[in-house]
Amino acid sequence: MDKIICEICPHHCRLAVGEVGRCRGRINDGKKITALNYGAITSIALDPIEKKPLYKFFPGSRILSVGSYGCNLNCPFCQNFEISMADSTFPTRQITPEQLAGLATELIPQKNIGVAFTYNEPFISYEFVRDTSNLLKAVGLKSVLVTNGTVSPGALKKILPLIDAMNIDLKGFSQEIYSTLGGDFETVKKTIELAAQNCHVEVTTLIVPTMNDSPDDMDAESTWLASISKDIPLHISRFFPRYKVTNLPPTPVKKIYELVDIAKRHLNFVFAGNC
Repeated sequence: MDKIICEICPHHCRLAVGEVGRCRGRINDGKKITALNYGAITSIALDPIEKKPLYKFFPGSRILSVGSYGCNLNCPFCQNFEISMADSTFPTRQITPEQLAGLATELIPQKNIGVAFTYNEPFISYEFVRDTSNLLKAVGLKSVLVTNGTVSPGALKKILPLIDAMNIDLKGFSQEIYSTLGGDFETVKKTIELAAQNCHVEVTTLIVPTMNDSPDDMDAESTWLASISKDIPLHISRFFPRYKVTNLPPTPVKKIYELVDIAKRHLNFVFAGNC
């Protein structure tokens, strides 16, 4: 059989039967490209909604957070690399969409408002997110994505009617930065634009010293976000040495607040993270 192109993200991996994409979570099963990590859960917890971080979406509530393995970027400073860089050999527990929606419903008395697909990149579990979100919507619960935004516009548009909120990582404000991470800057910008038209959106930028800590870059980023809406919350977060980047110190707290002050010139809601 000819190779099949995966349409979920802009990498458009061409996969032969049994071959797995660069995200480690999608496979050619002989008929189509599908989620190898469908329902394969590595992490599950009932978190405060603010931990996603979502500060302007049902503040004070909690959300059932689940993650699998794999990612379609390769950030050397990944703060959650143990599962994002893992593959199908990583220990998981299988959960069906019905079981997950049922658990979310059981947790309503504990202030749970739905399910957040997080911890690793949720779009590579596209079918699982879609199927679970359909069930959640039917019972009035929320679906949240915490994502790097590296998703094809076509796939995003199909799933957006099921999604209530997204926190989107904006790794930096140039293609030069995204090229070092195996990503595409314009794709992430398009994700933010489309999502903001359809659901609640907040944006997070992790500030890595020497990579994306330029005041000029933050001024450009916050100006661009404000062109979509001045009410998009921006979380400016502090880097800590992780994964392959252990030679840099944590981002100075002073630097975070300097960038927060710059972003506040353009946006109404700017928050310092991990300070």
